Amino acid sequence: QVVIAMSGKKPKRAEPGGPKEADIVKKKAKGEEGEGKEVKEKKVLSKEEIDEKLREIKQSTTEATLKKKRGDKMQRAAGGKALRLQRSAAKRERQSQRAKLREKYGEELVAKEIPRTIENTREYDETMVNEEDEEVEHDEANDEFAAYYRKDVAPKVLITMSPYAKVKTWKLCYELQRCIPHAEIFSRKGVPLKKVVEQAKAKGYTDLLVVHENMREPNGIVFCHLPEGPTAFFKINNLTFTKDIKKTGSSTDHYPEVVVNNFNTRLGHTIARMFTCLFPQNPEFKGRRVVTLHNQRDYLFFRHHRYEFKKEGTKAALLELGPRMTLRLKWLQKGTFDSRCGEYEWVLKRHEMETSRRRFFL
Repeated sequence: QVVIAMSGKKPKRAEPGGPKEADIVKKKAKGEEGEGKEVKEKKVLSKEEIDEKLREIKQSTTEATLKKKRGDKMQRAAGGKALRLQRSAAKRERQSQRAKLREKYGEELVAKEIPRTIENTREYDETMVNEEDEEVEHDEANDEFAAYYRKDVAPKVLITMSPYAKVKTWKLCYELQRCIPHAEIFSRKGVPLKKVVEQAKAKGYTDLLVVHENMREPNGIVFCHLPEGPTAFFKINNLTFTKDIKKTGSSTDHYPEVVVNNFNTRLGHTIARMFTCLFPQNPEFKGRRVVTLHNQRDYLFFRHHRYEFKKEGTKAALLELGPRMTLRLKWLQKGTFDSRCGEYEWVLKRHEMETSRRRFFL
């Protein structure tokens, strides 16, 4: 007889969806084998530690990207340097070949190369003036400034400023008075500009200069030619007073020579004639004083010098008298100043008109 002894406890059945019996057995076996060993629990990171790890990963990725970019940049720089060396070597070779041809055939037959600049490669403008243009000569002989070039009218200039102007604006007015002969300064205070124009016309002034200011600094000049106009507004850039210029000289009362340079369009001719009408048309060369208005890329460089001949007249030395400033034409209006009903001949609209680096208007 076989006797089967059974314990009083019934074996647990696996619940549906729970771990299978085989898995339970395996876990028990593993537990028996790993007795005496410490069970390693999974470490839970805090929010601060997770953020720190993310920062480390981001920093390492950024450093790797920067290293790659630096390598690419160095490679491009090396390639650019090699290209520049090749260009300079080719230029030297061309110069040496042209020098040999010049020695062989003479300088007249082999002309020198003209460097390409933004000025000599400017876009063509329909209003550009050719030399000895009969139409332009006829217009200039009958415009508002013709009487000054015929010396029928002597210039008489009135200089004023913004209402209740500050020290630097007054200082610029005094320096302009020292530069322009027969110029007078009028304290405007709170008088409207249109009323100033009428008073200047009644007193026989031929030109009116109004120095405007912003934040206690002079920032613009309204130039009104009397009695019929035109009127122009110039923005002032890079203003330097006489006191701030190194090695300056003292001005004299002699009538200066006036030099206007690089005005090539009809608009440029008008601006140049406006400025030259501020000065008498009979310069006194004994004073050796020169006022220059040079146009470069529509920026007008105003300079005031005294020159001196050296080495028996073969060289000349310049001594700047001041003030020194750069002007930019903003608008030109027909007639005298009228902000409401005035007719504008030309207005600078930068976003619409400055579409190319080689497009100029003066």
